[in-house]
Amino acid sequence: MKRVNRLRGRDQFERLRRSGRRWEGALLSLNGAANRRRHVRCGFVVAKRIGTAVMRNRVRRRLREAVRLVLPRVRPGWDLIFIARSNELATIDFTAVRLMIESVLRRANLLVEDPAPTAQQGES
Repeated sequence: MKRVNRLRGRDQFERLRRSGRRWEGALLSLNGAANRRRHVRCGFVVAKRIGTAVMRNRVRRRLREAVRLVLPRVRPGWDLIFIARSNELATIDFTAVRLMIESVLRRANLLVEDPAPTAQQGES
């Protein structure tokens, strides 16, 4: 995930927790708030109750990759925090993780079904 798409710093996470909205999914939840930027910024929270450091890092990597794949379809101008609620995120099929993320984004009305058209390669 590119640096411009990352939430960093405790103050940014706290702002979202205080003033943002929350949407619940089966194994994860989403906190979100509008920002004044033209892009989406994302953060990831995996609590110690999920498991060992190895397990938490695995969950965080899988969430980050699934969000990276969906990011071009997310409505710009939002700060988002994805919060892992279960250690099952480390073991279930990656496609299921991606579909859960899409589901919670759709519930939050942040997923644009038709991404911006891109130039196709090979055309003259």
